[in-house]
Amino acid sequence: MCGVRTKFRRADSVKVQIPTIDRFLAGPTPAQWVENALENVDLLLLDHANCERKAASSALALIYRHATDLKLTKTLSALVREEMLHYEIVIDCLERKSIPYRPLSPSRYARSLHGEIAAHEPQRLVDCLLVAALIEARSFERFALLTEKLDADVGRLYGRLQASEHRHFGQYYRFAFERLEEESVGERLSHLKACEYRLASDPDTEFRFHSGPVLKDTHSS
Repeated sequence: MCGVRTKFRRADSVKVQIPTIDRFLAGPTPAQWVENALENVDLLLLDHANCERKAASSALALIYRHATDLKLTKTLSALVREEMLHYEIVIDCLERKSIPYRPLSPSRYARSLHGEIAAHEPQRLVDCLLVAALIEARSFERFALLTEKLDADVGRLYGRLQASEHRHFGQYYRFAFERLEEESVGERLSHLKACEYRLASDPDTEFRFHSGPVLKDTHSS
């Protein structure tokens, strides 16, 4: 990324205010996506399991890349363990429902968001943190939308996961704003939020946990 301005700040000199999810995201999940989810619970759970595993992998990659940042890596170490526990919980749900685990093609969502990340530090780290915050925030929002609409087993599961998704969102958000001046982070966040909302709301060709709405019967695997 060219022309990205980076202004450092002292992590111990600021108190970061965490916004509410509805104010953080650029816009809500379309109602059509919720309909897709209710019609494709197998795909929803299968891709959800993948998302938990990938979230752990992304956090672990940050730990390796920034091993000397102990405040960051200690927090992410706990987050990795929690994401893998969530993966196990979703796998258990799949087994209870006799849904065989199978690989799915990845959605455009995470791939496209990660494609917006700057190539060089320190902006690369801040972009990674902001992208992770956006993914966690969208996950929280979609859990909340589905909790009361799915069957009791999955509904309870999603209700349990909401608090941790919100906490992870806040952790990533806080770390981003601790590392660069608010103006520098805000400029990148506005861009990334717009990209995220397009990916979550524009029509998609296949249903996934973070996909856009599928407007015709093309829920491919």
